[in-house]
Amino acid sequence: MYTTDMDPEVAQWVELLRSPDLDNRLVAVKTLQHLGDEDAIEPLIGALSDENPTVQEIAITTLWEFANPIAINPLIECLSSPHENVRSEALSALKELVSTNDLMRLLDVLQVGNVHAQLNVLVLLRKIHDAQALPYVMPFFESENPELREAAVITLRYLNQVVRCEPALALAKDPNEAVRRATALTLGHLSDAAVVPLLCELLTSDEDWQVRRNAAQSLDILADPVAVEALVKAMDDSEWQVRKFTARALQKTPDIQALPVLIKSLADEYSDVRRDAATALGKLADTNALPALQQTLNDPDMDVRIFSQRAIDAIQKSQPETSNV
Repeated sequence: MYTTDMDPEVAQWVELLRSPDLDNRLVAVKTLQHLGDEDAIEPLIGALSDENPTVQEIAITTLWEFANPIAINPLIECLSSPHENVRSEALSALKELVSTNDLMRLLDVLQVGNVHAQLNVLVLLRKIHDAQALPYVMPFFESENPELREAAVITLRYLNQVVRCEPALALAKDPNEAVRRATALTLGHLSDAAVVPLLCELLTSDEDWQVRRNAAQSLDILADPVAVEALVKAMDDSEWQVRKFTARALQKTPDIQALPVLIKSLADEYSDVRRDAATALGKLADTNALPALQQTLNDPDMDVRIFSQRAIDAIQKSQPETSNV
């Protein structure tokens, strides 16, 4: 069927690819991968329907290596496979192969109803970045499947020029912590009026420390002075990663009310927190921080000593009366 004008060596393996014997088909598909002859593309696309998932997976890998656009649609169909390894390999291949030309095809698949395909397409849309996908993504914010809600809100942050999306804000209160974690990061890319207050609430009240950490990261991106009160409160969080990213956010919005908690954090158990608190104090440029910063020049962690010295230098440089030193 495929072998008319093929290299005879390729043709014999293509023929074996249709063998009823699984071992023969495995040998054939592996050999075709090794030979790398593009005449095998169509037979390999046919092998995507093989009853054995290992044959399918190797065929996907080989088509991926050929990088021929003719394989994109057949590979998209593999995203619905009941076999996890087949779906995973197809997704990896398509991450490199799809382009904006494939957007409409992907959006069609998104509406088919196969959960595996929907999850994978939501991932692929992150590569294409096209805001046209937004109306197709938003319905998944209300999906009964938490994995789809999580995937959709992650995809939202990758869509170009989308800076407002009020329906996504409700996911900040989602009962599933993985959805809230993803939402907390996505909110840092939005500018709806309710975003900063929502992030402040997540930072100070959410029971999941990773949600609180992600909220701090987003507040760092947004750099809104409205968040300072919540950030000051979060510097006493029980989890060091929350304190670390909160200190980083305070670097972007220097405010005198943060001075006491930042000075206290110079004695934090974790060096990352001490380092970022020192940097935040340097940005604050208040001479009241100098005695505490001087003490950290003996810190056991070299980074803390370096960043504390930089903070001291920054504070001193900001004071005109020290210019004659």
